[in-house]
Amino acid sequence: MSPFAVPLWAELLAAGLGGVQGAVLAAEHRHQRIDLLGVLVIGLLVALGGSLLRDVVLNQPPVVIWENWYLLVAAAGALVGMVVQPLLSRVVWPLVVLDAIVMGMFGAIGASKALSLGVGPVGAVVVGVIGAIGGGILRDVALNLPFSFLQVSTLYAVAAGAGIVVLVVLDALAVPILIDGFVCIAVTTAVRISAVVFDWTFPEQISFRRARRA
Repeated sequence: MSPFAVPLWAELLAAGLGGVQGAVLAAEHRHQRIDLLGVLVIGLLVALGGSLLRDVVLNQPPVVIWENWYLLVAAAGALVGMVVQPLLSRVVWPLVVLDAIVMGMFGAIGASKALSLGVGPVGAVVVGVIGAIGGGILRDVALNLPFSFLQVSTLYAVAAGAGIVVLVVLDALAVPILIDGFVCIAVTTAVRISAVVFDWTFPEQISFRRARRA
């Protein structure tokens, strides 16, 4: 069992970046006529959703509720996202990279917290993936969008899972968990960006039906 406790600065940094990412994504859905309050709420969901679901699964008091700083930092991040959205909307890559980094951070934090509580390796991977994609799930629910991790896409959840598996393996090898976390973020980001660049996807389910008929 890892004695590591997730440092507050790491969770707050993830919450702030998640707020930026969520607000930017929400602001781009102008066709849904989302007002400024709605953009702020979406930013908060992305920033805090993964941490909230993670703590519920771990049967722990949700830190985003018990600690005031989470809401304040996430809200500040969402406000920053509103400001920079016109700039980021002109280019795709900054948003893709930000998405990958945020996903890697939440995945690393979730798996690290699970390990510190004595959760086994497989369970820690599951908790980490929940933390990584939880904010995106709540965002899709709020925006009435299909769940992004269930659609044919560029390995959204797989990228998170790859980084988290590496973290769990390194922890089992007694590598310092802080190093494991940075490696997890790097692997998640690398897989996610590579998937976008090379258009890596899983086959669509309908293709198996067609192949069977042929």
